[in-house]
Amino acid sequence: MLRAAYTRYILQFKTPSGTSRGILHDKETWFIKIWDDTNPHCYGVGECALFRGLSADDVPTYESKLYDVCRQIDNLQIDSLKSWSSIRFGVETALADLRNGGHHVIVDSSFVRGEKPIEINGLIWMGNKTVMRQQIEDKLNHGFRCIKLKIGAIDFESELSLLKEIRSRFSQSVIELRVDANGAFSTEEALFKLDALSRFGLHSIEQPIRQGQWETMSKLCRNTPIPIALDEELIGINDVSRKIEMLELIAPQYIILKPALAGGFSGSEEWISVAQKKNIGWWITSALESNIGLNAIAQWTSALNPVIPQGLGTGQLYKNNIESPLVQQSSVLTYDRKAKWDLSNLSWRYD
Repeated sequence: MLRAAYTRYILQFKTPSGTSRGILHDKETWFIKIWDDTNPHCYGVGECALFRGLSADDVPTYESKLYDVCRQIDNLQIDSLKSWSSIRFGVETALADLRNGGHHVIVDSSFVRGEKPIEINGLIWMGNKTVMRQQIEDKLNHGFRCIKLKIGAIDFESELSLLKEIRSRFSQSVIELRVDANGAFSTEEALFKLDALSRFGLHSIEQPIRQGQWETMSKLCRNTPIPIALDEELIGINDVSRKIEMLELIAPQYIILKPALAGGFSGSEEWISVAQKKNIGWWITSALESNIGLNAIAQWTSALNPVIPQGLGTGQLYKNNIESPLVQQSSVLTYDRKAKWDLSNLSWRYD
């Protein structure tokens, strides 16, 4: 018979990080542990990576739902968690870990065998121009060939100036540039700003306008000079018919999948299947998970055989992260099979 327990954990940023939702100093997350009572020493662990203010399942009853999931784990149907994306992600991870012997192997792949690293983009957090310029210099000095800038926090001309500086030194063939607006552009100014950004040979822009404006986003995707990638737009859409409807109407150039926000691994795979049938590209991004969630996403991503840089460079953000075999070496994420996990900081709540 399966049993489960859970715990809450507060991740603390090494350096406050700027987003369109303000400055982040810490990040709440939850973990779930699942085992068979015939062998309690073998257990799987997953991260229920709730993102306050962004997750569709950010509701006051979140902990009580997680408690109920733990109580019902032996008879739980994964599909019953469709509207609880972060919990579904954690449960799927913990069950996969348990099936594979409780060694935090979620998907057997070339990545977890230490054979093939995953190329990642260098993430530039929002800040003033000086701070963002220093971040860019650091990423370039560490050998990243793909840089992603979060924009929308400082004045637009300063952001254009930063992009111009990069392009004056590195061509498109040397450095790939992505930007993430997190819905910061108004509908009236979006196309004008896309035109201004297009001078710098960008790979793509994520979520230029606020989610939920399907008709306007559709027009932007038809007329944009820069490929548009949907991100927040995917959150809270759980039925495959609705996914098809949205992608058919908007017809974006890319979608970006954060498993904890996009229906877990099963929901994300459904998104990929629909997108591929419509010739829509995709890549995977973490959503500020700890190393437990990042490990699961990286292993799953590796099994998908990605061909472009992925957004999995968040493992070094926290000063109290879970110690793991994940290693970021300049522009790649690797798995050191000789390294150990340390979950000693976690105190589980049992029924």
